[in-house]
Amino acid sequence: MKIAVNTRLLLPGKLEGIGWVAYETLKRITTAHPEHEFYFIFDRKWDERFIFSDNVIPMVAGPQARHPLLYYIWFEWSVPRILKKIKADLFLSPDAYLSLKTDVPSIPVFHDLNFEHYPKDIPVLDRKYYRYFFPRYARKARRIVTVSEFSKKDIVNLYDIPPEKVSVVYNGANEDFKPVNDAVKEETRKILSGGCPYFIFVGALHPRKNLARLFQAFDYFKEAHKTDIKLLVVGNKKYWTSEIQNAYAGMKNRDEVIFSGRMAAEDLHKAVASALAMIYVSYFEGFGIPIIEAYRCDIPVVTSNVTSMPEVAGDAAVLVDPFSVKSIAEGLEKVALDPELRAAMIEKGRERSKLFTWQNSADQLWSVIENVLNTK
Repeated sequence: MKIAVNTRLLLPGKLEGIGWVAYETLKRITTAHPEHEFYFIFDRKWDERFIFSDNVIPMVAGPQARHPLLYYIWFEWSVPRILKKIKADLFLSPDAYLSLKTDVPSIPVFHDLNFEHYPKDIPVLDRKYYRYFFPRYARKARRIVTVSEFSKKDIVNLYDIPPEKVSVVYNGANEDFKPVNDAVKEETRKILSGGCPYFIFVGALHPRKNLARLFQAFDYFKEAHKTDIKLLVVGNKKYWTSEIQNAYAGMKNRDEVIFSGRMAAEDLHKAVASALAMIYVSYFEGFGIPIIEAYRCDIPVVTSNVTSMPEVAGDAAVLVDPFSVKSIAEGLEKVALDPELRAAMIEKGRERSKLFTWQNSADQLWSVIENVLNTK
């Protein structure tokens, strides 16, 4: 069978959430199924590191799809031409975008519908594109894959999709996230925080990541407890808004916040494993991979009690109200000041992380693909 895949987010040195999901699952699926041909469709010259096996055929379709108008051209004109040319049996889209101009059976991976709940967090043109096309993608799809039971319910309810059409495939976490010894922790902290312990946040600096309230809560914590604990913020400032800037500028302890920007994979693993705790208090997530990455590193987690995060975190994290600065500050206090609680959380997180592996994700995604191929 010929399986075409939207691989426009496989970008060297720029893999983020959805890109990592695509990388980890496609790497396993393509190598495990040499009996099929996989046509990887890129929107620019591909990197050989993403051609995982001999049965992967890379193709480039222009233009580079990085703007709503270019999304439309790429998915509604460029992609259908390729699907027709190669006589594809299936189109898989890890970032959920489909083409409405093809009859090829399609599987989108919907990660969340945050743009339906918090449209003002999204640039206007992107918002309009998502809210027009994604309900149509959901209806067109032969099957939909999503990453949590929360997101499944959201898709079913908002887009009036039959529940049996939506399959939940949990994300995993990179196996390179693992505990480090005290010497590595000490060296990493010297480099990142002048030797001080730190809370870590990892993710794109997007409004829904709730950085404005996190800054306020950290300030509240620092004023109440005179500690040397820092806050390390790891991520790209692409979506840095005036609200986030104002919250940061208004901090009394903003000198205690460290911005590292995007980190190379090896450095990120060490940074997470050397942290006092992962603080991940978004107000909307379809999954929340950093929660599992922290668990793998034997690091306690403070996360939100809304959307998918309680489902992913289980009983291994401190859950807080992301809309309450006081609640977030109390979460910081709990993990910072209670060594026994940290130890208990680390043990529970270690066990919880075993439920989320990329091999499980790849196997379950392949099961959905196989089902569609067999029912064409």
